[in-house]
Amino acid sequence: MTRRLIRKETRGDLPALACLAVLVLVLTALCAWAPALAGRQEDRALRQRVDAAQAQAPLISLSTTPEVFDTSPPSVDMATLLGADRTLTEQLSGPAARHLTSTGGGSYDYNPASLISPRPPGPANTGTNLTVSYLPSARTHLHYVSGRAPADHTPIATAPQIGLSQTTARALGVRTGSRLTLEFPKTPVAQNAPPRAALVVSGVYRTTAAADDFWNGRETLDQPSRYPAEQSAGTVLAVRGLVGLDAAGLLAAAGVGGPRVTWQLRADLSGPALDQARALTGPLSHYGADLSAALCQGTDWVTGDIGCHVVGQATGSLLVTDSLTPLLATFTAQDHQARALARFAVDALAAVVLATVTVAVRLLLRRRQAHLRLQRARGASTAGLVLLRCAVAWPAVLGAALLGWAAGRALTPTGTSGSPQPVPAAVAAAVVALTVPLMTWLAVREPRRPSRPRRPRRHLAVGRRLVLELTVLLTAAAGVVALRSQGPDGILGAVPVLVALAVVLILLRIYPLVLRLVLRQARRGRGTVGFIGAARAAHDAPATGLALFVLVLTMGTAVFGGLVQRTIDDGLAAGAAWTTGADASATVAGTGASAANSAPRAGATGIRTAVQRLRTLDMAGQADGAAIRQVAVITVDPRQLVAIAPKSPLAGTLMSGLDTPPGTRTDASVPLPSFLSPDLRARERTGDFTTTVVTQGQPSVNLILKPVGTLTAAELRDPLLGPVTAQIPAGTPMLITTATAEHLLGQQPSGSTVLLLEGEGPATAEPAALRSTAAKALGPLARIRVRSETLSTLRADGLTRGLGTIYTISSVLAALSGLLALALELTLTSHERSRTTSFLRTLGLGGKQAGAVHFLQLLPLAVASAVGGTLLGLLVPRLIAGTLDLRQFTGGPAQPELRTDYSLTLALVTGVTALILAAAATETAFVRRRRLGAVLRLP
Repeated sequence: MTRRLIRKETRGDLPALACLAVLVLVLTALCAWAPALAGRQEDRALRQRVDAAQAQAPLISLSTTPEVFDTSPPSVDMATLLGADRTLTEQLSGPAARHLTSTGGGSYDYNPASLISPRPPGPANTGTNLTVSYLPSARTHLHYVSGRAPADHTPIATAPQIGLSQTTARALGVRTGSRLTLEFPKTPVAQNAPPRAALVVSGVYRTTAAADDFWNGRETLDQPSRYPAEQSAGTVLAVRGLVGLDAAGLLAAAGVGGPRVTWQLRADLSGPALDQARALTGPLSHYGADLSAALCQGTDWVTGDIGCHVVGQATGSLLVTDSLTPLLATFTAQDHQARALARFAVDALAAVVLATVTVAVRLLLRRRQAHLRLQRARGASTAGLVLLRCAVAWPAVLGAALLGWAAGRALTPTGTSGSPQPVPAAVAAAVVALTVPLMTWLAVREPRRPSRPRRPRRHLAVGRRLVLELTVLLTAAAGVVALRSQGPDGILGAVPVLVALAVVLILLRIYPLVLRLVLRQARRGRGTVGFIGAARAAHDAPATGLALFVLVLTMGTAVFGGLVQRTIDDGLAAGAAWTTGADASATVAGTGASAANSAPRAGATGIRTAVQRLRTLDMAGQADGAAIRQVAVITVDPRQLVAIAPKSPLAGTLMSGLDTPPGTRTDASVPLPSFLSPDLRARERTGDFTTTVVTQGQPSVNLILKPVGTLTAAELRDPLLGPVTAQIPAGTPMLITTATAEHLLGQQPSGSTVLLLEGEGPATAEPAALRSTAAKALGPLARIRVRSETLSTLRADGLTRGLGTIYTISSVLAALSGLLALALELTLTSHERSRTTSFLRTLGLGGKQAGAVHFLQLLPLAVASAVGGTLLGLLVPRLIAGTLDLRQFTGGPAQPELRTDYSLTLALVTGVTALILAAAATETAFVRRRRLGAVLRLP
């Protein structure tokens, strides 16, 4: 073997070597570029979830209680203590502290104190509890209508200042300048009697709407609440007020124990979010232990608890609340599902490329077949011929691998959680490189000579083929069973490729039989073109198996990707509708009557509304008296639901069972018609339900709830119930009754009120109009969701967009690779077709008739590819439907129904058929341009 011979062989094999080089270059470039791109999409998706969660509440918080009785007189340096967030985050081990930032200092809250004076006006109350809080982040969401905000620094020997909301001040009967006397809980061991302190109302405020969900969980800053007293028949009025920074020091001097101090931390995942979050979860798991080890020593002499010192201030033990870890666990499950779906596309692309490599090497060896025979006849060894092929092909493969890796690294986005994968790139290049010597050895090896002549046994070859086909079919079936039982993982991701191979084997068994049937019909005809075309197609069917596999797998992957994308896209619309219930929804804590009274009518604003109220009541079965605790009771007006959703099955069902004439006022002695969830109906199959409702300031009311129907699974998933059931814990029994019973149920501080809004025209359906109407109806503390905005958020999710990007890129690359494989396969088999056509031309067959023979030879391949690819794309999702949890991406209550993208499927079928027929037309054009002399000289 000389360099001159290698160069000569290389020049002769340039087209096939160029195909191999292109395939290796694309594979290695993808191994370098694709993981970083996928990591960027994952980072984006995680940041979206973290930002959305932190808009409602901080994900990480620290809390402790300062000890004010370790000095004489009792005192607390609250300004220094609240600014200790940086000191506390520094205790987070490793570089994780860089990813946590403070939300602007700490806050503190006292345990509810009893209001001694003045007594609130109105109905007699057993007592009034006032919670004193310092919350600096609330200042931007308040507007003082009288007075001013509590001062952070008040003169010595001056009563602390407090700010109250308008509704709270009205409920207490106070105004700016009023003086409140509070009795705080006593500190065990340190005090014998509860301490008392006076506060001065410095101002009265009203809340303003917040776009960042600031008021979620803080509704008591605006609205007072009531709850039954524990040891009497009365009720307790619970309110909350805001104080200044130094109020804790002034209260400590009056003998009030330390408040609960809270520092809220924000996760900053601006870089590689997934890597940063994973780096945070480890230190967060033992963050509390690290804080205790660094700041806590001994026990407190007052409470006997662990004593800590934070910036010189004695405190109790430190508590860490971590909501980031559960959020990351949920995201990891969603990301795992997205990776599993993406793995199907990646494995299919790898299989298509490998098949294309095999076709390219076959073409290379076919072009060198005469030379290999000549070299073999001159005494060349098998090993020498294999090494010669390797010396020609391996430099091209190695150069393309290095160039592709360098190009992929140059295009790789930086600062993501994904990184280039050199091992898969090396494996891909090695597989392509080893394909050349393996197939060369199979082509040039010397056949084994038997010791004595044997008659050929055709049944042995048939038996081997049957064993091979059964092995593939059983392997594919076992893979599907394992995938359905265990879920997708790294190995089972190749199951669709096995299914594609099984489909191809079945097609290779079926469509020759179909061609033979066609051949029987063609024999009876007078023409020879149809008979010859069908005969050649039946004869060439086994030889086109690899091209059929490439086309079927490419088309099947594209159909599968289109099905997933169509299902997710339709599911996103259903998920947005479930989240909002209508064009928009507004939710506020409590079941007050203000929503019903202030909700605008459609005639005034062009926006129809429906009010739903959610309460939690304890019930008992009337037949057996069995107690059923914590039943979610929803009151609705079915006429309102039908007005905003006339086609809703739930609205129609409720209208038939709950509708009463307008103005009807239900009496306590009349059973309330109700619809039940199946689990509640199962607890009491025949009788009614009873419950006792206690309303503050009024005698208790005993109600009978009469079931008139059981809600079906489809009705429970109706979007009209989405905003309400989102607030109900899973597994909670549910009951829906008429809104005419509102006066019997009364206003409750617990539960929630939901307002559904539906615009009658484009102008009223605009987000601004819906938000304005909802804010007017339920006030600034209402949490408003607009369906169009929710849908846009779901569609912009990083995981969903990333999955679509992966399938698009994989389908395009697989289509290009399949096109190359088809071209190479047709080139490989064109000699045999041209030879057949030459014989027919010498027998008098015309040019047009020869072209028709070409079309008929390739038409079965096009039909089989279209049928097999469509079948594969539709079959695989249904075989693995149990592992496709697409709810991770849609946000709906149920698994979205699989929906085929028929337009994409039709386009793919048309494209594959047109591609094969175009190849036939090209061959026909070359055949028709040959003269008779060239035809006669064709070997």
